[in-house]
Amino acid sequence: MLQSRSILAITFLLIFSRGLFAQAEYFAAGIQKENLYTHLSVLTSDSLAGRETGTEGNLKATNYIARHFEKIGIPPLENHSYFQDIVFTSDAFSSNKVIINAKEYAPMWDFYSFPGFNVDLETKEEEILFLGYGIDDPVYSDYKRVDTKDKVILVYGGEPFRSDSTSWLTGNTSLSEWSTDVTKKIAAAKKNGVKAVFIIDGQLQKSIGKYRNSYLNSSMQVGKNDKIQENFTNCAYISTTMAKAIIGNNFDKVVDIRNYISKKGRTKHLVLETSLQLSQKKNVKKLDGRNVLGYIEGTDKKDELVIVTAHLDHLGTKGENIYRGADDDGSGTSAVLEIAKAFAEAKKKGKGTRRSVLCMLLTGEEKGLLGSSYYTSFPIFPLEKTIVDVNIDMIGRIDVEHPQNPDYVYVIGADKLSTELHQINEMVNENYTHLELDYRYNDEDEPNRYYYRSDHYNFVKAGIPAIFYFNGTHADYHRTSDTIDKINFDVLTKRTKLAFYTAWELANRAERIKLDVK
Repeated sequence: MLQSRSILAITFLLIFSRGLFAQAEYFAAGIQKENLYTHLSVLTSDSLAGRETGTEGNLKATNYIARHFEKIGIPPLENHSYFQDIVFTSDAFSSNKVIINAKEYAPMWDFYSFPGFNVDLETKEEEILFLGYGIDDPVYSDYKRVDTKDKVILVYGGEPFRSDSTSWLTGNTSLSEWSTDVTKKIAAAKKNGVKAVFIIDGQLQKSIGKYRNSYLNSSMQVGKNDKIQENFTNCAYISTTMAKAIIGNNFDKVVDIRNYISKKGRTKHLVLETSLQLSQKKNVKKLDGRNVLGYIEGTDKKDELVIVTAHLDHLGTKGENIYRGADDDGSGTSAVLEIAKAFAEAKKKGKGTRRSVLCMLLTGEEKGLLGSSYYTSFPIFPLEKTIVDVNIDMIGRIDVEHPQNPDYVYVIGADKLSTELHQINEMVNENYTHLELDYRYNDEDEPNRYYYRSDHYNFVKAGIPAIFYFNGTHADYHRTSDTIDKINFDVLTKRTKLAFYTAWELANRAERIKLDVK
């Protein structure tokens, strides 16, 4: 036994005499698929019940993560805890009814609304004001020379385009925020005194599929949700069938107005005589959540920080069905736990990184990136000293684009604020993991807009470079069938190692990466 230990010690010394590359390989070797499987088995178990933010299953997940940090030798924070506690307000519709000319329409079939952007409202109307696109912008406004106070309005989704497909707002073929930001029109309506706004969605069923969980699950906000009435008016996105019921015999007139706007870039409005009832009521309650933080202190550059993130929450349960979230984001959470162990092991052996590393598991991502929003609003460590966020969200599966080549990963956002970050990731992949780095979702015009849809984006908004690793979506995304048996643990291990190698290089290089992209 003594002889074996001596051989291991000599091997250890020989490896580290070769420098940082060899050190990175040594500690990355501890990231193993068996360990990833163990973590994921717990995270997807019945007892954690889908890890929905604010539930007992979510708190059990945070306790498991904290125990793992303690087990691998990461000390708690100065408050003697691994947690950053967050109070959430949760609201869900108890009633959401629209009746037009005595016909009641069905939510999540004929229309949809977001609980978080609506307050309790009961109203009966005999007139609806058609108001073009519901835009109020210096370049183009539908609100000029019209009284909208206490009115219910009907507007088109999107924005007006000329016959050559250029937008009246942007001057080119790109969409403005009036098309891409769901809050813009309801905020404008509130500013102009509108009581409620109905927005025509020409792809309603596709949108319902996209937003189903946002509607069916409780909407959450950090702290009290007391800004809705102040900032937004009540809103529903409706089908073209509902729109035609509201418009009635004025259909040709509405189409003429739309064509006029497209041609002239100026608006018109029309009063529609329609019997309409809107009833929206909500249940509101307070819930507790928490981010989990594993901090590994650095050496000579310990005041600077590399953050590695994944979100620990998923969708919880519906009746007896559990949304286990094995890929989303049990895979990323398991990866961060293994990465934390590798960094902790390096520190234990006297080979810790120059910069400090924070391995943070975030809550509330499925509710609107809430855990990362809270951390960047109330950071535990100074944001000006935080050099990067390495974010991992779904890295355990193979998508339909790569059936014959599982050794890939989508890389998103690395070049948005720092060209060095992009170059570093390419360099470590070439040296170590040899994965295909797929950048298709990094394109600014990519319609899924994944760059804006995971926790790294809150760090980007704070001016911190970020890189997001992702495997693409699949048929089990946000379904009960996202289970552990679908995970490819060989690929999960390789992708986890790539994230570790990138974080390792960032934590050890002589200079922090530079912000060189606006």
